[in-house]
Amino acid sequence: MRINGYYCRVFMLFTYTTFLVLEFVTRCSAIEVYHEWHVSLDTNVSPLNVNQSVIAINEMFPGPLINVTTNDVVHVNVFNNLDEPLLFTWHGIQQRLNSWQDGVSGTNCPILPHHNWTYVFQTKDQIGTFFYYPSIQFQKAAGGFGAIRVNNRDVIAVPFPKPEAEFDLLIGDWSTEDYKISKSMMRNKDVNSYAVPKFILMNGKGPYGNNLSKSFESFTVTRGKSYRFRISNVGNALSLNLRIQNHEMLLVETEGSYTNQILLDSLDVHIGQSYSVIVKTNQSEADYYIVASPKLTNTNDSSDLLGIGVLHYSNSTRGVTGPLPTGPDPFDVEFSRNQARSIRWNLTAGAARPNPQGSFNVSNVTLSHTFILLGSLEEISGLPLYAVNNVSYYTIGTPLKLADHFVNGSGVYQLDAFPHDSVNANASYGISVVSGKHKGWAEFVFKNKMNVMDTWHLDGFGFFLVGFGDGDWTPASRDTYNLVDPVVRSTVQVYPGGWTAVYAFLDNPGMWNLRSQVLKRWYLGQELYIRVFDADPDPAKERPPPENLLLCG
Repeated sequence: MRINGYYCRVFMLFTYTTFLVLEFVTRCSAIEVYHEWHVSLDTNVSPLNVNQSVIAINEMFPGPLINVTTNDVVHVNVFNNLDEPLLFTWHGIQQRLNSWQDGVSGTNCPILPHHNWTYVFQTKDQIGTFFYYPSIQFQKAAGGFGAIRVNNRDVIAVPFPKPEAEFDLLIGDWSTEDYKISKSMMRNKDVNSYAVPKFILMNGKGPYGNNLSKSFESFTVTRGKSYRFRISNVGNALSLNLRIQNHEMLLVETEGSYTNQILLDSLDVHIGQSYSVIVKTNQSEADYYIVASPKLTNTNDSSDLLGIGVLHYSNSTRGVTGPLPTGPDPFDVEFSRNQARSIRWNLTAGAARPNPQGSFNVSNVTLSHTFILLGSLEEISGLPLYAVNNVSYYTIGTPLKLADHFVNGSGVYQLDAFPHDSVNANASYGISVVSGKHKGWAEFVFKNKMNVMDTWHLDGFGFFLVGFGDGDWTPASRDTYNLVDPVVRSTVQVYPGGWTAVYAFLDNPGMWNLRSQVLKRWYLGQELYIRVFDADPDPAKERPPPENLLLCG
């Protein structure tokens, strides 16, 4: 509900604390959105005819849609009915000045079983397509995810005509293994126990035509209209290619950035990435296949490892027919990389604010730091673990943000002990925290020497995606960067045997998680934290701890 404007004005008259005035002025122009979630394991919402417990929210899988407008204040009261601790993270929501609500192990104490805690965050200066999920205990493999829409304010123009309707399409790989069994096996030397998922789901539903599917996803449309599909890869192991039989997709947005509009027959969506596409229903009245197939994996039309849904025209009397629409060769990395290079920022469009995206550019920025980060599989103390620059992150009982606030990190972590470049030293455990200069420009180069796809995500910021390349990165690789119109997004893919380079403007103070979005890599240590610090205690630069702050460790 909207805060009453009268009380906003009275509050401002009698408040002398600058921060509180500014905070309340912001909220006076916003909507307060409230959710109450009851999180539990539920066999009734399993997508397949197998005995499997799924993490459900209010007995729903996927969980409830968070549908808000930029600058709204979101309250999510989470009741943990699981038998283990729980945290939720808000993938791509930048949590301006407020890493206290980030929902990862380095920033928040977990919600204990049979307890509740309320997240409060603002979708400040953001629009776009995002999603949420549980961030600890390997729980994301069991569900608990859902869509987030952040809509533009009416006064900000959208660079495409208003669609007839919008649909959320959460695609992702799915295993029928109990997530606790997978977790236990990985912690006991079997890192490949979660290597190949069994199915691809669409909005938590099994593939059309598969005998094990309880139901399949179908979208009803009217001929001659346009529809916006908000697509997110919420999976854990596989990059996916999405396509719709006999229909093109007009790409318009990715993770809060409007893109140059390009028509696509298919779209690669890597783990953790989100897109918006416009689909025109300009075909004859019929039903059409929607297909999501894995990259770097062989499949055929009868494979379980295909996500299949239906685009249903409202007056159709004919079901889906013919072969499934074919996509690009799943092993054609160059096709995927060229498509990624073609996705560029729309420099003339506004986003959450009226000034065009092009008013922010990276053509002549001064870099304050370069981080060269190599993700790898290592053996440490006899266990296979993932590492960044040979350091496998070790999660401790005290959240880093909590330690930073109360004891300046003393005795909990050592700042900047982590190597900023890939090294040849023996792999080890570590509590990896590096300094990021507040309001400085950082360059991150992600390297991948393995033969599988990787993706990286940074909480709290957007990346300017400036370059991809094969082989090793060198300083000369900067000559190939796109510094004119690189798209801004929060999650980037790193191709096998290659590198990806991004710039980030570190204007958001806090303790922020940088991680592989491939779930088993994240769970087994491929992550670190960026500490963006400003010594000025002015709370307008970083919010103080919330009144309901949980303490632990």
